[in-house]
Parts: sequence; C-alpha cells; structure tokens
Amino acid sequence: MRPRLPARLPLLLALVLVLPAISALRCEPRRVEAAREPCDAYAPNRQPLFGETHTHTRLSFDAVILDTRTGPRDAYSFAQGAPIGLPPYDAQGNALRSTQLRRPLDWAVVTDHAEYFGETQLCTDPDLDPAAFGTASCQGLRDAVGASPDTGIPPGFLNFGALLTFPIPPRNTQICGPDGTGCFTAAASVWLEIQAAAEEAYDRSASCAFTSFVGYEWTANTFQSNLHRNVIFRNEVVPALPTSYFEARTPAELYDALEADCLVALEDCDVLAIPHNPNLSQAPLEMFDVAANTAEENARRRLFEPLVEIQQHKGESECRIGLGANDELCDHEKMDRVGVVGLPDPNQEFPPLGFVRNGLLEGLAAEDATGQNPLAFGFVGGTDTHASIPGKTDEDDYPGHLGFAESLPRFRLNPDGQAPAGLDAGPGALAVVWAEENARDSIWRALERRETYATSGTRPVVRAFGGFWLPPDICQTGLFVRHGYNRGVPMGGDLGRSVDPARPLQIAVLAHQDLGTPGSPGTPLQRVQVVKGWVDAAGAKQEAIYDVAGDPQSGADVDLATCTPQGAGFETLCTLWEDPDFDPVLDAFYYARVVENPTCRWSSWECLRAAVTCDGETPTSTNLPDTDLADLVGCCDPGVPKTVQERAWTSPIWYHAGP
Repeated sequence: MRPRLPARLPLLLALVLVLPAISALRCEPRRVEAAREPCDAYAPNRQPLFGETHTHTRLSFDAVILDTRTGPRDAYSFAQGAPIGLPPYDAQGNALRSTQLRRPLDWAVVTDHAEYFGETQLCTDPDLDPAAFGTASCQGLRDAVGASPDTGIPPGFLNFGALLTFPIPPRNTQICGPDGTGCFTAAASVWLEIQAAAEEAYDRSASCAFTSFVGYEWTANTFQSNLHRNVIFRNEVVPALPTSYFEARTPAELYDALEADCLVALEDCDVLAIPHNPNLSQAPLEMFDVAANTAEENARRRLFEPLVEIQQHKGESECRIGLGANDELCDHEKMDRVGVVGLPDPNQEFPPLGFVRNGLLEGLAAEDATGQNPLAFGFVGGTDTHASIPGKTDEDDYPGHLGFAESLPRFRLNPDGQAPAGLDAGPGALAVVWAEENARDSIWRALERRETYATSGTRPVVRAFGGFWLPPDICQTGLFVRHGYNRGVPMGGDLGRSVDPARPLQIAVLAHQDLGTPGSPGTPLQRVQVVKGWVDAAGAKQEAIYDVAGDPQSGADVDLATCTPQGAGFETLCTLWEDPDFDPVLDAFYYARVVENPTCRWSSWECLRAAVTCDGETPTSTNLPDTDLADLVGCCDPGVPKTVQERAWTSPIWYHAGP
C-alpha cells in the first residue's frame, strides 16, 4: 500500500525526541493541483475552513423514504448559500418549507449510502427497468415515502434497512436480477452523478470560494450496530464503483477494497474513512478487541481512519457520565439509544467504547500492547442530514434533518420516536480544518495530519499547540501561531520525550468566540478546558479535566421566557497550561474543549415559537391549537434540557514516552 503519511515523518519524529524546538508538522511548501489556479487567499500559517463531512440526498434509500427530492447538486448549492426546498410537498410538487444557511460553508462532501444506489433508482424510475420497478419490494419502498412518524418505522424501510443488519447481507434478486447486474448498472450512473456534482461545485479559480470532495457512506449495521464509515476521496480520481456493505462486510474488508481499487489500481487516488456517531453502536468503534490485533493491523487502521465524528444530528459521542467519565459536561446532547431502531431508554446499558474518549484510552492500551495505536483519532463533526442541507446547525432555526419525519413541530418534539429523531436529536456539528488554502490538496493534508477540530454547530476559531519549550508569554507576544509551529506541534500532532525530563508538557490554546452574523450574533466563551487521558503504570485507564482559562462560575444564563442570553463572557481566551501531573514515562493524549455561555436549545426555541405554556408538566399552545397536547409534553418535561452550551473540541495531541 502506498504510504499516506509524509515520507519524512520518521526523521522528523526522531528529531522531536532530541530537539523539541523543531515541530514535526511544519508548514509544507506550496503545491498547486495541476487542473486549478493558485488560490489568492493563501495563508502559510494556515486558516480555519468550516465544512461538513456527512450529507445525504435523494440518492440515499432512506432519504427517499423521508421524501427528500433534492440531490447532490442541490446540497452543494445549499452549502454555498443558496436556499433549498424541504418536505412536505404540495400536489404540484412544490416544497412547502425552505431553509438557507446564514453563512456559507468553505467545503463539504456528499456521502450518500452506497448500499442501494442501484435499487433506489430502479424503484423510483419506471423507465429504467419496468420489471424491477413493479416488484413488491419496490412498491413497498414507494409506499413508505412520506410515511408519518406516528406510524412507526415503515415496512418499506425495514425491507431494505433490515438487510444491512445481517452479517452477510443478501442482494434483492427480484430488483437486481440473479447476478446483481441490474443494480450494478444503475449504481454506476448514480456514482457518475455524484462525481459530476462534486466537480461542478469545486471552485478551481483563484477565488477558491468552495471545495467539494467525492464521497459516500459505507453502511454496515451488523447486528444493529452502527459501524458506518464516511469514505472520502482526495480528488476526482476514484474507483469505478464504491465499495458497499454488500461487497465488504467488515471495516478490514473495506480497507482491502479501498487499497486495491484506489491506492493500488489508480495512480492519483487517495482515500480515508471516518467512523461516525459511535454513540449508536452496540459493537462500538470495531467488532474486535483492538488491543489483540497485530501491530500491522493497528497501523493499517490508523492510516485509513485518522479521524472520528464526535457529534452529529444523532447525538454527541465524546463521553457519557458513568462510563469511565464523571465529567459534568459529558451530559451534552446525549441520545438514550444504542441502535438506530427502537425506543429511547436512559437506563439501558451503554457500551463504553461507544464514546470517543474511551476509544482514545483504548488506543493507548493497544499501543502499549502492540506498539501501534489504531484509535489515534482527530476530531470532526457533521450533521448526517438526510435533507440535503449540509452545515445547517442553527439552534434557533432548526428544520430537522430527517425530511418529512421532522417536518412539523410535533414531529420534531416527539419524545418517543422509534427512529433517532425528535427531542433527543439535534442540529448536528461542523468540521474545521487548518489549511493553507481552500483547495482539495490543502484540506486533504489537514485531514490526514489531523489538524482539525469539531464544533457542536457554532463557529468559534480555536488553535492549540503542544510542546515543552513554548514561551511563557506566547499569549502576549502576538506570535502565538509562529511560536506554536516553531516550538511545538499543532492539534493532531505527536510529541516525543523532551531532552530535559524535568520539563512539564505544555498546551497552548487560543480561542475566539463565534462573531455570528448581523442578525444573529454569536455567543461569548465561558471557559477553556484541557482533557487528558493516560494509562498508568498498573495498566489502568485514567482521565482528568482541567479548567485552564475563563470562568465557569460567571453566572451566565438564559431568560427562558424569551431565550435571551444573560451574563458576561469572553470574546477571546488564551492560555499556556503546564501539566501539573506530567509523568514523562507514561503515554498520554491532550485535547482542548472550548465551551460557550449557555443559550437556548433548539427545542426551547421550538416551544417558544409554539407559545407553549405549562401547568406542571401539562402543555397548552395558542399557536398550535390543532396539535395533540401529548405531542408537546417535551416542552414541559423537566428532564429535557432547556439550554445548551455549544463547544469545540480540538484534535488531541499525543505524548509518546517510548524511545
């Protein structure tokens, strides 16, 4: 397999061990893709580019069932600021709702489910193959389109989705034919449409206004465990067909296919895979014990999967109270589910490795056992929208991400949905890269080296560096970034031992609040924390959370009667923190968590617009008089969070104690 890490990395890591003032990840020389102009806005010290790694359109079988009628071109136009129509539709096919981003994204990738590319087309276009179109399976799919959430999971969805829970998923021969040819042929046309949409959206001019990538989702739901990966290609050179769960039934088989079909077969092809929302997994992050794998297996996984999705529409996956974490902020946007289908239950058993922080600790243990860490993830966020609306993360203007199933207030406020929608869902998250320019190569290199951070939907600007020789006045000199790169490593980087074992490890963080827009101002910052994880000398996994800047006791709050924020906060926070418990012989990871002041959660905005009043836990509404009051009980349920503290998570910095 062609290596995807810089060829000079071993030398640079060796230098870090003996010369900590030199960064292992210095800014690279400028390279320009052959088929594009150099960007006018080029930043040698890199700039933050806000994007989206997880978007579905009408090309996904489940989005079709949700009556999504917009495709990849619509999604990319939306990402660049254009309005888009949403279900429901009237008899003439006109959308009865619409939405628009307040600020365009810098980059995005459409990741429709590769499973059923062909089947979805054959079942919805009678001209492709009338015999396939007329099958009972296709009729069931069409009958499920626009089904009310009140009726539960549509049988037409189960006929397709249930197959993805089988360890060896069968093809539907009624639709595809005995050898599957019909579905492969139809899937090829879908894959070409996805490529064409990405190419049309990519701004190759010097303006570099928007970057798109070709991608898809590999959707393994083995035994109802969410093992999905978003597969993203570096450029327009991609395999003839995507590898779906029908062809690759485990992540290892997916890597085999990506290696053979992309890295080996195509000269300029490169690819990575992003595990998404592991919080909805019963066999989290992997179906085997990573510590029991060989060093080669662990290294291979790390190459293909440098990133993980830490939050999306279906909840947050950083940590959960009681699963190794007693961190009060681990209650953020939790779903009381372990699978995609079923009722929420806060008292069920949640697998610890469904949460990223525990996965990072497991990765350290695997590194101790094998010398390779397969779970050394950087962080990104996404929406997992099934409505073609990448980056739509506003709490105060949330249209839902599941099409018709979240098209009405009573659907969005449903506390007991069979699918992961309703009250415990949310607007989702964003991915931010630090890249020299808004172009594919530059963004790709940032993703590979994990110089990324995730936000819960807002747009604070955050930088973090780790080292041993960062200057004490790094926050005062105006040279924060220069010192960070010259004397340390950025988020996502690796540190070796210092030549002076008495030096404490340092983490420098600089955060600016999201300034918002003229009509929707951003929220001040409350505090910056450093989260540390390590495996102690006895082999026990440990974590600690340090408040390093700001004021968690500032008293900032929200007037819930109007959703007006109250109290003071910080526009900028900067700090140089030294680990008071640093042990140079123990491997560790460190990431920064930047927390904003409280604001109204999307559900509070929804209840406010509906003019819901509560007599105890009984709701009434003057704006929705025809709505069953049972559909509004979440507005009066004290167990439903009324506020949210938006946040950002920087990719970890890893300290390696070994030689």
